Amino acid sequence: QVQLVESGGGLVQPGGSPRLSCAASQTTFNIDSMGWFRQAPGKERELVAQITTNDRTNYADSVKGRFTISRDNSRNTIYLQMNSLRPEDTAVYYCNLYVKWPLTSTDFWGQGTQVTVSS
Repeated sequence: QVQLVESGGGLVQPGGSPRLSCAASQTTFNIDSMGWFRQAPGKERELVAQITTNDRTNYADSVKGRFTISRDNSRNTIYLQMNSLRPEDTAVYYCNLYVKWPLTSTDFWGQGTQVTVSS
């Protein structure tokens, strides 16, 4: 069972530029995509950014132009570079690994890392 470990969250001032990391515990086959989701208090979990195995990326409209997702296959790690943070970016950020086989698929999730944007 692959485990995902996030790091890089914390208290950040508005306009700050932290970087989140997510490391997978082992090399995983049949990966379709990896990404970041977030969940703010009282809201549903939402997609923030996603990167496929052929490096196609997808971003939520609210973070386009501010956040960048990337990956390092040699380290089984993905990153989320967040720039120009706003208070509304405050949420728990979850790493996601989506694995797809011919007849089924499954999601793996990290434990989440809190990002709080406040002065």
